This record gives sequence, structure tokens and C-alpha cells, in this order.
Amino acid sequence: MEKKKIILAYSGGLDTSVILKWLANKGFDVVAFVANVGQSEDFDAIREKALATGASKVYVEDLRSQLVTDYIFPALLANTIYEGGYMLGTSLARPIIAKAQIEIARKEGTTYVSHGATGKGNDQVRFEFGYYMHMSDVNIIAPWKDSEFLAQFEGRSDMIAYAKKHNIPIKASIAKPYSEDENLIHISHEAGILEDASKRPDEDVFSLTLSPKEAPDEETLLEISFENGLPTKVTNLNDDIVVTDPLEMILYLNKIGHDNAIGRVDMVENRYIGIKSRGVYETPGCEILWKAHRMLEGITMDKEAMHLRDSLMPKYAELIYNGYWGAPEFNMLSALFVESQKQVTGTAKVALYKGNVIFAGVKSPVSLYDEELGSMDKAGKYNPVDCKGFIRINAIRLIAQSKRK
Repeated sequence: MEKKKIILAYSGGLDTSVILKWLANKGFDVVAFVANVGQSEDFDAIREKALATGASKVYVEDLRSQLVTDYIFPALLANTIYEGGYMLGTSLARPIIAKAQIEIARKEGTTYVSHGATGKGNDQVRFEFGYYMHMSDVNIIAPWKDSEFLAQFEGRSDMIAYAKKHNIPIKASIAKPYSEDENLIHISHEAGILEDASKRPDEDVFSLTLSPKEAPDEETLLEISFENGLPTKVTNLNDDIVVTDPLEMILYLNKIGHDNAIGRVDMVENRYIGIKSRGVYETPGCEILWKAHRMLEGITMDKEAMHLRDSLMPKYAELIYNGYWGAPEFNMLSALFVESQKQVTGTAKVALYKGNVIFAGVKSPVSLYDEELGSMDKAGKYNPVDCKGFIRINAIRLIAQSKRK
């Protein structure tokens, strides 16, 4: 009997390595799919590990450039942040992985796919929504929601023991079981002692950012150019380095952000399924980009357009966080945000210093900022007397409310 072919989203970590062996032992022909979304990994070693663990074939796809232009940049247009802190590093990478995985499934002539996301987290939703949006008849094998798998593996300790039994090399240990997800946007840290929200993480948890204590004692001054809300050039004004390629800009900003201790976030967030979880994030490059972009919007965006966009951003962030990238309501908001950015063109300077991204000046050929009109020393063709009627008219309902009291 011919084995059913299944495409597994494979990272080479503990969970997916155990799942690969488990699927193979259940009789599946496992094709491993490794998405390069910017994680610091030896992809040749991951390929070899997958084959040694039981995969019949391994795809390694470089999705980094597409991740920048088709996912990071659209999120930037809305300055998208979830619950005031999380810059959606994992959330933005999942839909591109799901899409690519389905493309491989079609190429391999199968409808079976699998992933290693747990039954308590958000990634299970993000992956599976993505699968359904790109293949309506997909068959999903999700081990962490499979009763047989759950009976065998209650948690990471059981998986570590299984990996040792089957000679699968792993990084995780019972003593330090951090769960990490890394890509171009960020690295996230969860599990282990980080589940105790009353404790500050040890410094050795962090890998993409220096501690502010170790950062240089001098500022790094950057100038970032934008056109219609999208970054086109990063210039280091300290050493005149210029970067223009989208992927290279993110890589460069990550390096400069690392050196200046930019991008640490420690928060307790609300998962889609209702569980609160503690996440420690490092997002060096995108924090610089987001803040520079917002600075430029200050002189280029119409007030009401900005306020409307800002009011819709939390919903957009929630849709991305919850896995609805590509859903009808998501596409509607995306189109609105593109429209909102048509005049966000110019440059923003930022000074990086010990964890801070500091405003250092903005310029735009389409600026709405009138220095004379905004001056406290000049009238600038503004008549303060006009405000008497403006205030009186807008106070009508407040006066009525006062009378009722």
C-alpha cells in the first residue's frame, strides 16, 4: 500500500523533529519544508537532520525578500502593534510559511500537511487558517491536537526523552527549556522560567539586542527615506553607509538596533484562544523603522486621515495576530492603509542611544507643516478671534449637558 505523502513545516527544533519521526512511524511519507524567514540557522544541517530523522525529501525555501516586501512593509503602513507592545514578528511570518507549504503540497500532489504548533497557542490558528485560504480541501494533521500524540507527549520533557531514545539531536534541555522563534522581524522567548510573570528574564535570554548597559556611549544617527510610506533608503550619518535593497535594509537595521540595545519588549498578552501568555521579544530593526515612519507621518498626513488610520490599526493588528492575513476584512483595511500613505514621502532622522529611538528631524517635499503658522511668535495668517465662534459652536452640547445637571 502506497504511503500518504505529507508536507511538514519543519524547523529542526525539538517539536518538529519529534513530529517528523512520529509521522514517519505512523506510516506517512514525510516531506519536510524548511522556510528561511531570517532565522540564524545552518540550513544544510537542518536538511541533513530531517533526512536522518526520516524525511523522504526536504525543501528549503528562502522567503526573506518576500517577507519584507509583502508582509513587513504592509504592516509598517499602519504602524501595526498588538496590545501596545508586540510588533507581530511571529504573526507576520506564519502566513507566508503556510502559503509556501501549500504550494509545495500542490507540487508534490498531496492535500496532507502538518505543523508543530501547540494546541494552546496562536500558531495553530495562523497555520491552519493559511492552509484553508490556499487549499480548501486540505487535510491537516496537527499532532498537538491528536489524542494519540497527546497521550504519548504531555510536554517538553516527554519530547526530550523521545528524541534521546531515537537519537535525534536537540538543543533544548529540561534545565533551560526556552521556546524561541526567530525571523527577520524578531526573536521571541517563551516557556521555562519566563512563564513566571513576576520575574525579570536573565540577561542570557537575549540574543538580538545588547543590554543598554553594554551599548555605546555615543549616538548612532540614521536618516531613513520613505516614498508613499515605504522605506527606500537607510543612511548612517556617522559613517555614510547607504542601504537601499528592502531585505538589506531590514538586516542592516537589525544590526544597528542590536548594537544600540533597541527593541526589547516584555509583556503578558492575550492569545486568540483566550489564554494569557508572557512573551519576551527583541525587535531591533523594525522598532527603528516603525518609529521613523511615524515621525515622518507627523508632517505629511492629514489629521483626520491619521486619526482614522490609527483607530483602525488595533483591529488590523488583531486580525494579523489571530491569523486572518488574506481574509476579506483584512484586505479591505490593507487597501485603506495603502491609500492613507500616498503622501508619506520624505526623510526621518533618528538618533539611537542605549535602547532609545530619538527624534532627530523630519523633512518632506509634501509637508503639511507650516512653521510660521505653528509659531508661538508669529500670527502666520491666523486670526485668533475666529476661535471665539469655533469654541462657542462646539460647546453647545456641553452647555446643554451642564444645564441638565
